[in-house]
Amino acid sequence: MGPHPAVAAVRLAVRRTLVALPGEPKVLVACSGGADSLALLSATVFETRSRPGRVVGVTVDHGLQEGSAEHADRVVAQMARMGADETAAVRVTVDPGGRGVEAAAREARYAVLEEVASRMGSRTVLLGHTLDDQAETVLLGLTRGSGGRSIAGMRPAFDCFHRPLLALTRQETEEACRAEGLEFWSDPHNADPRFTRSRIRHRVMPVLEQELGPGVAAALARTAGQLRPDMEELDRQAEELLLAARDAEGLVLARLDGQPEPVLGRVLRLASLDAGAPASELFHVHVEALRGLLRGSLRGDVQLPGHLTAYLGEDHLRFRRTSVES
Repeated sequence: MGPHPAVAAVRLAVRRTLVALPGEPKVLVACSGGADSLALLSATVFETRSRPGRVVGVTVDHGLQEGSAEHADRVVAQMARMGADETAAVRVTVDPGGRGVEAAAREARYAVLEEVASRMGSRTVLLGHTLDDQAETVLLGLTRGSGGRSIAGMRPAFDCFHRPLLALTRQETEEACRAEGLEFWSDPHNADPRFTRSRIRHRVMPVLEQELGPGVAAALARTAGQLRPDMEELDRQAEELLLAARDAEGLVLARLDGQPEPVLGRVLRLASLDAGAPASELFHVHVEALRGLLRGSLRGDVQLPGHLTAYLGEDHLRFRRTSVES
């Protein structure tokens, strides 16, 4: 008798990811102790039994809840019992600033996971995001008017990170855990109405499913999958144009003339990021201001986040650090 269908589905998803990553000496699995990440870790341990390489389970303590350190210790012990070759718990400091706790925690988590992977000589970190997470991300992007990049949802892979479970539902990962006897943790923040994603998960999505019928989550995730190739192609064109238009002085205006608006907007965003604008604070309004500067409909300088100023100088769009008065 074979494994439970949910267990088999998670293992297959992980296998497909690992096959595309031959020769990786260590695979890190980010594990919070929730159903998604525990199912992911279990499947990764199973699938690497016949492959060279080691599995490292890593849990991140954000320090945002009472008893978080003790919880991290429990997750480490659980990962070891599940067969992870190595385990680690890392503590991060979350500074919300103007971004909010959710965004700041995510940024801190990704940064420390990338650092741990680098220290351990790995190029691969597996994340347990599911189809439901993808649907929530797309819906959040729609409600915020964040454009195609947000509606395209979470990328299946970027940098060292991979998301094998984006085609599986949260229910499937919970069923997989139950079938394997894995006790999973439910993060209280996921049910806390103070957080936007929690409200989407527990209030908005159930109403949409009730009023529009089942399958809303799958449809939103499918929309992301359909949009992503288009977004990636535009991003590729923008990167090529940025290389062609940039010199030591900034962006050559003549090389930006006549470029398609979707590509031009991306070039302006990328140039701003390269000049030092933080991605979490660089918004559509900033890019539109830069467009206005190029068109001549906006005069003067454009103030960008990160104490950055954009301005026209001779035949270039230039960037300089904004002086900050003490």
